[in-house]
Amino acid sequence: PETEAIIMIGEIGGSAEAEAARWAKDNCKKPIAGFIAGASAPAGRRIGHAGAIVGGADDTAQAKKRILAECGIAVAETPSTMADTLLKHWGKA
Repeated sequence: PETEAIIMIGEIGGSAEAEAARWAKDNCKKPIAGFIAGASAPAGRRIGHAGAIVGGADDTAQAKKRILAECGIAVAETPSTMADTLLKHWGKA
């Protein structure tokens, strides 16, 4: 109850971010801003660990950003803009 807002950081590959966004849409009333790392990674290329391999169309950074936005989550383009993105989405900026 003391949490006023949420910042979510994700990456390419896997489905956790999309699952979290869909859960938040149905279950969370707090403002959320998200960032998806790996937007510049070449398709099919490993970047750091196996979970960051894009395996399908919904695993890309662009697809995840779209899903987050569709679920009402404000999407930051860089980590350094996450706080401003959240405040604008929350109406406090």
